[in-house]
Amino acid sequence: MKVSRVAVVLASLASVAAAHPQDTLPGKGEPAITAQTQKSGGPIDPDQQKLTFAAADLAFEVLPDTQTLRGVATLDFAARAPLDRLVVDLDRNLPVDAITIDGTPLPRDAWSNPEGQLRIALPRQVATGRHVIARIVYGGQPHVAVNAPWDSGMVWSKTPDGAPWFATTAEGIGCDLFWPCLDFPSGKPGVVTVHITVPKGLKAPSNGILLGVDQLADGRSRWNWRIKRPTTYGIALNVGPYEEISGVYKSRYGNTIPMFYWYLPGEAEQARALFAEFAPTLDFFESKIGPYPFGGEKVGVVETPHKGMEHQTINAYGNGYAQAPEGFDWLFQHEFAHEWFGNQLTAADWDDYWLHEGYAQYMQPFYGRWREGEARYAVMLDDQRNRIANLRPIVSGTVRTEEQVYEIAKGGPGQDIYYKGAWMLHTLRDLIGDRAFRDVTRLAVYGRLDPRPGNFAPRYGSTAEYERFVRRVTGKDYGWFFDVYLRQAALPQLVETRGAGRLMLRWDAPGGRPFPLPVEVQVGSRIIRVPMTAGVGSVAVPAGTHVVIDPNARVLRRSEAVERYQGWRDAQVRKTAPARN
Repeated sequence: MKVSRVAVVLASLASVAAAHPQDTLPGKGEPAITAQTQKSGGPIDPDQQKLTFAAADLAFEVLPDTQTLRGVATLDFAARAPLDRLVVDLDRNLPVDAITIDGTPLPRDAWSNPEGQLRIALPRQVATGRHVIARIVYGGQPHVAVNAPWDSGMVWSKTPDGAPWFATTAEGIGCDLFWPCLDFPSGKPGVVTVHITVPKGLKAPSNGILLGVDQLADGRSRWNWRIKRPTTYGIALNVGPYEEISGVYKSRYGNTIPMFYWYLPGEAEQARALFAEFAPTLDFFESKIGPYPFGGEKVGVVETPHKGMEHQTINAYGNGYAQAPEGFDWLFQHEFAHEWFGNQLTAADWDDYWLHEGYAQYMQPFYGRWREGEARYAVMLDDQRNRIANLRPIVSGTVRTEEQVYEIAKGGPGQDIYYKGAWMLHTLRDLIGDRAFRDVTRLAVYGRLDPRPGNFAPRYGSTAEYERFVRRVTGKDYGWFFDVYLRQAALPQLVETRGAGRLMLRWDAPGGRPFPLPVEVQVGSRIIRVPMTAGVGSVAVPAGTHVVIDPNARVLRRSEAVERYQGWRDAQVRKTAPARN
């Protein structure tokens, strides 16, 4: 998620982070973390490449009075190659008390964690294809986010009446802030069972299916959940004195999906209004994309003391029930889009992050169009267009960490994975047509054109695969399209000249690349689609006839007017920004 409507704040946070040395990073919150812990994704440790993460059983006890966390993680790995040691990611602020391997306790000198990667010497080699089960007992003060969810960590808070209220969020820095994991996108466990022990009077909605709630003798309760194939950062702790609304959605695919919303006391009326959005939003996604990916578990949303995040089947919501002219809650809709784009379809590497955020961002105007028609679609897209920065290419073609993509100060495209990604998809849909766009999207999300409940599973995707899907569906190579929009920072410019009763058009693409993108031209009352073969085209224009280029704004291209506006807007922000000491 990390929705980038707060781009100015994000840029400020990125600059603060860049100013700190890389051994410890107090600018990201306290306790300070190492560079290894801050890193999520990037090149994978060779020992971790040998692992298939079969299952995890995670027992958490959260102590709000001391702001500490105790954990017992039982991890089941299958060996892809012979294993002599086990390497998992875990913040060193959560020191390990004990480890057993396949039931055998290890001596204290059998493991170490100086930089945030727990390295465990195995008592015997594990052969290829065999499993190893590690039980890790750990605990301490979890890292606290400065500005969640744009910074990861624990968020300790209180409800308006003073009850404990806290949550985790980990997309940027990763799962290792709370539990020992494989902190890269392709490190998903096959199944995770979560047990969360909380103080009396509190509830702990989490991922997947509720297995049951154990009432403990001292008044505490233990909440037990199970989820299949969760994203690495998607396991979430959410604790508060929640009240609950529930219902069911009868899918157009024949299955019945349970829906839940956990909210704070005193908000029943607002909560019911938000819950009323669940079913129509589900219907939109199922009609335009395909089946809800986790119908066998639930649609879950929980109110959190941070803005929001796409925690699989338990999306965080902290938008304060804000009203918007489009008539739906953009934060709820955005996070829910990630159940398809992020949780079902997961980028195998953060370099392809646009597959999550570009699609999720595009789903908002697409939903506006489904609800109200082309006018709403155009208005919402126009707002997004003005936010495209074009500072870095969206895709680098290299293995990157999450922050190397998300933060401009670290060389990434930043918010362009949202807005430029969304506009690229808008342009692609017009180029290849609605049917082809739907088929490409279904292949990317489900890996097949005929998704039905039970015939697909969460999958990994990439930009290269997405381009192959476009070729497969259309029978054409659109490499020129993706080369310009994904692998170049600058936008193509449409050059117009007039003469002898004709309007001549020429694409000037970055690096002189061929760019044969068709363009609509309104000549008088007629709209003509100009083929732009080899990047050039023309249309007859009788003398005195009014002409509008791209009258329905179907094409993402350079706009000097937008650039002037952005320069003015940024100058106004600088004028009003408080001076730094």
